[in-house]
Amino acid sequence: MVQFEVPAIVPADPDANVADLLVKRVEATPDRALFSVPEGDGWRDISAADFQTAVIALAKGFAAAGIRPGEKVGFLARTTYEWTLVDFALFYAGAVMVPIYETSSPSQIQWILEDSGAIALMVESPEHFARVDEVRGDLPLIREVWQLHLGAIDTLTAQGASVTDAEIERRRSLAVGSDIATLIYTSGSTGRPKGCVLTHSNFVELSRNSAKALDEVVQTPGASTLLFITTAHVFARFISILDVHAGVRTGHQPDTRQLLPALGSFKPTFLLAVPRVFEKVYNSAEQKAEAGGKGKIFRAAADVAIEHSKLLEAGKPIPFGMKLKFALFNKLVYSKLREAMGGNVVYAVSGSAPLGSRLGHFFHSLGVVILEGYGLTETTAPATVNLADKSKIGTVGPALPGVGVRLADDGEIEVRGINVFKEYWNNPEATAEAFSEGGWFHTGDIGSFDSAGFLTITGRKKEIIVTAGGKNVAPAALEDPIRANPIIGQVVVVGDQRPFISALVTLDPEMLPTWLANNGLDAKMSLVDASKNEGVRAEVQRAVDAANARVSRAESIRKFTILDSEWTEASGHLTPKLSIKRNIIMNDFADEIAAIYDEPVATTNVPIGG
Repeated sequence: MVQFEVPAIVPADPDANVADLLVKRVEATPDRALFSVPEGDGWRDISAADFQTAVIALAKGFAAAGIRPGEKVGFLARTTYEWTLVDFALFYAGAVMVPIYETSSPSQIQWILEDSGAIALMVESPEHFARVDEVRGDLPLIREVWQLHLGAIDTLTAQGASVTDAEIERRRSLAVGSDIATLIYTSGSTGRPKGCVLTHSNFVELSRNSAKALDEVVQTPGASTLLFITTAHVFARFISILDVHAGVRTGHQPDTRQLLPALGSFKPTFLLAVPRVFEKVYNSAEQKAEAGGKGKIFRAAADVAIEHSKLLEAGKPIPFGMKLKFALFNKLVYSKLREAMGGNVVYAVSGSAPLGSRLGHFFHSLGVVILEGYGLTETTAPATVNLADKSKIGTVGPALPGVGVRLADDGEIEVRGINVFKEYWNNPEATAEAFSEGGWFHTGDIGSFDSAGFLTITGRKKEIIVTAGGKNVAPAALEDPIRANPIIGQVVVVGDQRPFISALVTLDPEMLPTWLANNGLDAKMSLVDASKNEGVRAEVQRAVDAANARVSRAESIRKFTILDSEWTEASGHLTPKLSIKRNIIMNDFADEIAAIYDEPVATTNVPIGG
């Protein structure tokens, strides 16, 4: 059994809670800008002291409204400054937030509120309220539904004027490290979401140790980040708490269509994103160059960037000719992409899905070090992460301080340490199944270590396909490179107990029109028509061939079907963090899968594609 455990850098404080992180931040740097909020064409700073003042005022409102310490409050909203304000106000009031994805359906909202025992709820918009209203009759415990769009924060703040500072300080100090800080429900990719009990220690100790490990990222003078992935997910939630602890200036942009303008005006020093965002940045730039007749130049620049980064990482000298090309492309291509991201981005933390090494090397040559990490809701986000001074592209890095990672005999990744959750809420059976002796949590993911302790994720244990010929195939090894193609939205590899591997493919409706126009095809072509178009099919075949080149003949995709519909969260096929719900897709598209195998095919490694 391979095992790596890294001792904590910061001594544990079992009495500390999340609210203490803000108290200590205000004591250390009361005037430092902790947040920036949109104002006109720019941003208005909010100091640590002013943020705490607003937090205390809102906490008083929650207390006046009858929220008692330990009670659970649901929150359904997008990623905004108000999200973190409400989060810390609930911590100060001694309450427990139950975040809900802003895209959740009425039935999902009902399940989370019902299972958690939440007694109140805050929503952001009329549309959110309408979804809650559909199921309100089935939620007898909910005493109050506050609506941000109707001025809930101002109303609560006014309501709390009679509550004393001493009462909020009493409530704020009640929780100790082992107490529940929040109840976050898993995205439910394999069934009904389970509530993960994350403690104050999970956030406090992980924040303190991560701030040391990621010192160059978060403690550089002027460090700032723009959050745009949902704060309801543990990844962004952890970062927002880490930022308060480390004094990082944080902005928010919930509308990803406005992401580039927001990056341009906010000018963050580091980003937090999922791989799909980096793919979109790359693909958009490539298609824009193609439309301007500069596609060849862009692809040549990308090839040089990747090769340049690989040589640097390997510690090999850069040939003179490559130095010249790199300098030219830096002026023509790389500098423009850096500027598009605000001009100050040095680091980008990537998580929730594997990032291809090609993209990692490309951004590295732009001057952006992508620190890919690995974790789950159950591990309070990161368990491993590449560090500024200790990084290997293509891996998810070494274990963080205070965290142990090991591989079971079957390759499953197991984690224990300061970041591992306490239990599944109201589900002792699932909790017992999730842990082995010694407090090791079974992640369900398969991985491998190199000699230096850098972890590589190879797939999900439950997703391993066993073909009729007995070959074990990890779908991610094929799906991830195919998904990087600009016109492909999602891909699911199938073939369990079948004679060969095949795939279901959906098209990306955002990128498709640009690609069609660049390739002399009708940009207004519908998804239905595009799925049958020979040019589109040939492009998908190229992506499949490239993925097949990475695996053995027995693991390669012999046939694929392009679907004429999208997989979205609304369709029930994606989780809120855009992971595929494989079991639902397999069920909903059983006929399409059956049709693939009904047609005879010569199972050679020759691309068939039909």
